Amino acid sequence: MKIAVVILNWNGHDLLREFLPDVLKYSQEAEVYVIDNASTDQSIDYIKNNLNSIKVISLEKNLGYAGGYNEGLRKIEADVVILLNNDVKVTENWLNPIRESFEMDTRISVVQPKILDYKKPDHFEYAGAAGGFVDAYGYPYCRGRIFSTLERDEGQYDEDTEIFWASGACFAVKLNVFKRLGGFDETYFAHQEEIDLCWRAFNSGYKIWYCHQSKVYHLGGATLQSLNPRKTLLNFRNSLYNIIKNVPEPNWFNIIFIRLLLDGFASLRFLILGQFRHILAVIKAHWTMFFRFNLYYKKREKELRSDYFKTHSIVYDYYILNRKKYTELE
Repeated sequence: MKIAVVILNWNGHDLLREFLPDVLKYSQEAEVYVIDNASTDQSIDYIKNNLNSIKVISLEKNLGYAGGYNEGLRKIEADVVILLNNDVKVTENWLNPIRESFEMDTRISVVQPKILDYKKPDHFEYAGAAGGFVDAYGYPYCRGRIFSTLERDEGQYDEDTEIFWASGACFAVKLNVFKRLGGFDETYFAHQEEIDLCWRAFNSGYKIWYCHQSKVYHLGGATLQSLNPRKTLLNFRNSLYNIIKNVPEPNWFNIIFIRLLLDGFASLRFLILGQFRHILAVIKAHWTMFFRFNLYYKKREKELRSDYFKTHSIVYDYYILNRKKYTELE
């Protein structure tokens, strides 16, 4: 199995200096690529002058996460590509368990390792933790992370298992499946495009897998800080796009209606916290969804599975029932 580790970069010179050496050290059985999203800093010079074994694919403009990977992967030949954020620290022997997961079941098309917090190594990290799911209304959450609550890693998720979505921070995917599904939806630009791709893979009969024996540490928030209203806009908007594209009829209309009400609840919370720009971001996300509704409705596949989610509301569980951990949802 030919594996390529592919890192998307935009003005990440300092991050590349910190994290790339370990990627090379612990990924000797793979080819390592950097797809550069038209950086204006010293990223490319650093790689060429210090890490010349890395293959660089330079793009003419910043295409975002989705577009950057779609364009760059057209120039890579491999059986499996591991899309790795430039702020992820890999560990010794992180590749072999991922390889073994793909070899275990031919239907496994996407694999995610255990993702821990680079700053708090004994805790799960926000972006992916121990594998992702969505609730009845399309809200994503993870084993080890629900909304802003991050669990300590005490071995509670130390078993390999099927999940619903894998984190874009470290996203291993069979390249032929990625291409068969049409890659990421480039109109998302960034955030939740990996959930959309996993959802489409699920609808096509593939499996998404969590591999606990592979472990990485994610710095997080390096591209768009977590308190950035732009990130709020992308997350709310793209999550609605996911519902329009992937939820089967007749459920999707009712789900969107309830989802808009729940987003209003989130706006009320932003109001209480005095985060007014985030309220505007949610409103803009909704209006954008309305204006582009037909565009995303036309992207729906003919066969959509209805067994994609847990039947609960993660908002109700978390804020009303005070269930802060994945194990408390069962």
